[in-house]
Amino acid sequence: MDNVRHIPHSQAADQDGLNRNSPHDAEAEDFVGGVIMHDRSAYLECARLIDRDDIYQPGVRLIWDVVGGMVAENKQLHPVTVRAEIEKLKRLREVDGGNLLLRLGAQTIPGVMAPAFAERIADVAKIRRHDEHATRVKASILTGATAEDLEKLDADFRQYEERRSTLGHGPSHLTGAFVDWDPFFATDFGQIKLLPGQLLAPGQQITVVGDGKAGKSLLVQEWLWRMATGQSFLGDRPQPQIPVLYVDAENGQQDIQERFLSYGGGPGRMGLLTYASFPPIRPLDTAGGGADLMAMVGEAEAQVVCLDTVSRFISGPENDADTWLALYRHTLLPLKRAGIASIRLDHMGKDGERGARGSSAKTQDVDHVWELRAQGGGTLVLKRTHTRTGIGPDQFVMVRQSRKDGNRYLPGATRHVLMEYEQMQEAIEGSVEWLIKKIDGLGLPNDAGNPRTKAALANAGIKAAKVKIEAAVRERKNRDNSGSRETFPETFPERVPGERSPGTPAGTEKPQVKHSPGTSREPQGTPPSPPSPPLEEGKGEGSPTTQAPDEPLCTVCEKPLTGYRLDRGYDTHLGCEPESGSHPPENHAPDDAA
Repeated sequence: MDNVRHIPHSQAADQDGLNRNSPHDAEAEDFVGGVIMHDRSAYLECARLIDRDDIYQPGVRLIWDVVGGMVAENKQLHPVTVRAEIEKLKRLREVDGGNLLLRLGAQTIPGVMAPAFAERIADVAKIRRHDEHATRVKASILTGATAEDLEKLDADFRQYEERRSTLGHGPSHLTGAFVDWDPFFATDFGQIKLLPGQLLAPGQQITVVGDGKAGKSLLVQEWLWRMATGQSFLGDRPQPQIPVLYVDAENGQQDIQERFLSYGGGPGRMGLLTYASFPPIRPLDTAGGGADLMAMVGEAEAQVVCLDTVSRFISGPENDADTWLALYRHTLLPLKRAGIASIRLDHMGKDGERGARGSSAKTQDVDHVWELRAQGGGTLVLKRTHTRTGIGPDQFVMVRQSRKDGNRYLPGATRHVLMEYEQMQEAIEGSVEWLIKKIDGLGLPNDAGNPRTKAALANAGIKAAKVKIEAAVRERKNRDNSGSRETFPETFPERVPGERSPGTPAGTEKPQVKHSPGTSREPQGTPPSPPSPPLEEGKGEGSPTTQAPDEPLCTVCEKPLTGYRLDRGYDTHLGCEPESGSHPPENHAPDDAA
């Protein structure tokens, strides 16, 4: 091997990829990494002085992240339990298969000594940041940077260091959560302005749930693009541009390009929207993943963050509540603390009535849960199923409009617009109007009753409450208050054209009463008044009556003869008898006088 020139150790990187010339104190980091796996108090004391970015060695930094999560969850600390947590994350190779944990855990120090080593780590970390800044300046000079570029680098570095010194790692970053009562009560939270679209307020966290075909991404992408470009959405007034970070691990770049072009986006028309397509960030239910996302948020200066789809950014089981509690602790809580709004897209479970799939812990930390359901024909219903504040509308009914040229969507022709009220009522799934539309689609006549309607709905697999079915049946029967020959044929017997007088409503005729033989209309023993003949159907009031030809008439007054007089063979009414003198002779017909 004499022909091989060995590279000095100082010029090479170690096996872990680190340049050992970069300022750091490996011994102090090892001691801190070892003691915090045994002592919760030691971790809390060190956390007052350093954070994960101060630790240079990746293996020790991973131990720091995992122990921090276990402390927050009140889990028991020991190198064995820490190893189990790292193994669940499938990251044992980063700690030499677990050997680093055993080595650091065996060479531990008393917990009271931990802060002294943490101070050493913090001091060396500050020197390392200055060294890294100098390296960036030299690299920028070699690549032709201008004086203005170098000044910006210096300004950014100073601002970063000032922010670290202001936030600190001692009690100041904890006491910053204390409420200052005077300005607190001087704030009118009822007047907080909702973000464009009225789906959430600044700093709130929401979930948009829907099945794979509802078009969650289509809706939210257009919404956030309009927010980032200062345009109105769903009838809301335009507002100033808002910086947005869209983190996508679901849609391919070809789909993304086609969609934004169809919304009206394109070069120079994307506003303050930053889009991260399949970013290599660590799982967001870990401390490392939360730090990665916060770094991206800081770089984009975003006020709104969207995760599409949230299940793509976790490492734990989706049905495990601990996964979502860890997501909140490591990612969503830092966002909320910073006043940054977040939107999580999620898939509907197998049972759509139960909302998103997975643990119910998903809905515990968000301010609103919105469920998106497709009704067919481009109709969408966005309904709020859970809310912490109650601010804003509870439901949006909209139409997704688009135009295509062949297989491609036309630029600027895709949008979501609110429905008019009448369309809205018909589109709301489960409403009486929606049910009437479904019944009409089954071809039932308007006069179909409850049993027939219920059976038809059951055969079609359409579920509806009994009271709503009955209400829909009543509405369909009452569509035409006066009815129609097609709707109620039994109330419209065939008539001779022009037989009914104008203004006579149908169904108001009184049927004639039939008396049994031997009965009379009037009490016995009193002279009856001549009965008024019933109006014939279709004749107006006061119209002359036409008697049936076979009806017996009184031979004196020529009016119908009924009752016992007819049954006993009399041919006159009792009041028309000549002996009684009830009828004047002059009213009698000439042949009757004889």
